[in-house]
Amino acid sequence: MSFRHVPGKLSNDQDWEFFYRCYQNTYLEHLSSPYLNEALFKLWAQRMPDNLHLIIAQRDQTPIAASLLVVDKDSSKAYGRYWGAIEHIPCLHFETAYYQAIEYCIEEEIQTFEGGAQGEHKMARGFLPTTIQSAHYIVDPKFAKAVQHFLEREHAGIGAYVDELGEHSPLKSTKVQL
Repeated sequence: MSFRHVPGKLSNDQDWEFFYRCYQNTYLEHLSSPYLNEALFKLWAQRMPDNLHLIIAQRDQTPIAASLLVVDKDSSKAYGRYWGAIEHIPCLHFETAYYQAIEYCIEEEIQTFEGGAQGEHKMARGFLPTTIQSAHYIVDPKFAKAVQHFLEREHAGIGAYVDELGEHSPLKSTKVQL
C-alpha cells in the first residue's frame, strides 16, 4: 500500500473525479446518499486550492481510496472531513484519513489536526473527544427558536458525555496522582 499526497493547487479533474467516486461509494455502502456533489468539490478546488489536500491510497499503483483535508495554515489547523473507498480493506480508513493526515500535519508543521465529528471508535486510535462549534442560519424564526431550545438542552448532555468518554481515555494520564 502506498499513499499519494496531492496539494489542492496540484490536483486535477481526474483526482477529484476519483475522490468523488470513493466518497459516493462509501455513502452508498452505508445505504445513504452523499450530500455533496462532484461539481462542488471541483469548484472548491478551483476557488480554494491552497486550503485543500488530497490523500490517495494506492495498491500496486492503482487508486483504491481517498481522503480530503481542509487546511488553514494561518491558524495552523487541518480538518479531516471527507473520505471514501472503492473497496473495503480493514484499517484503510484510519490509515488514509487519520494517520496519513497526521503525518502531513507534522511535515507541514500544522499544530492541530481535527479529525471530524462523531465516532467513539476513534478513541481506541488516540483521538479523544472534543466539542466543536458549528454555525448555521435558520430563516424561519419559529424553527430557529425550536432549534435554539434543542441546542440549549443538548449542550449540557454533550458536555457530560464528553467528560464521561474522557474518563476512558486509552492514553496514559499526565495528571499527578497524590
